[in-house]
Amino acid sequence: MLNRDQPARIGIVLYDGVEPIDLGGTLGVISMASRLLPGLSAVTIAEHAGPVRCAGGLTVLAALGFTDAPPWVEACDVVVVTGGPGWAAQAKNPAMLAFLRAQPADRLASVCTGALILAAAGVLDGRKATTRRSAIGAEAQAPLALLAQMGAEACAAQIVDAGGPVTGGGVSLAHDLTLHLIGRLYGEAACHEVARLIEYDRAFAANRAAMGIVVG
Repeated sequence: MLNRDQPARIGIVLYDGVEPIDLGGTLGVISMASRLLPGLSAVTIAEHAGPVRCAGGLTVLAALGFTDAPPWVEACDVVVVTGGPGWAAQAKNPAMLAFLRAQPADRLASVCTGALILAAAGVLDGRKATTRRSAIGAEAQAPLALLAQMGAEACAAQIVDAGGPVTGGGVSLAHDLTLHLIGRLYGEAACHEVARLIEYDRAFAANRAAMGIVVG
């Protein structure tokens, strides 16, 4: 466990069609957490550095491209794959899949349908994992059911941290996943202090009570 002033970096993987709430639940939480944990930082990574068009029309700038990223990624304690309707294209993107396969499995994480990109890369084969539980819009299947078809042992949970990649459930549970990762880095007390700082402590506890965390 790190002391609060020790450095830790979380990489956030973006792509066209990523859901903005997944940025708020990862990058936004890390930004707030850094007020308490001055060593904590984040870096955004996409196939190419520069503009990434999110679902809903928001455009953000990725700091690094995949070919720029290796020295930075080696310095990342965790690399988190975000979710969103663009996941299906990324599940067929050779550059994305190669990038993920090159990372140590125990340093990978995902929020929402980011888990389906990890599954497409083969890094969840035979492993417990979670993602969004319900289908929305034109989706023919719930992402959790699709995750099982893609080789993972799908679990309806807040978070799955059972060896290998850490996966978080759908949409707003990006907050929960990021808080959990902060707890892994800096300890449970820091995790709960950040949850209180962002006024998410009650929701965090309620989600844990309702869905649970799968470990081991």
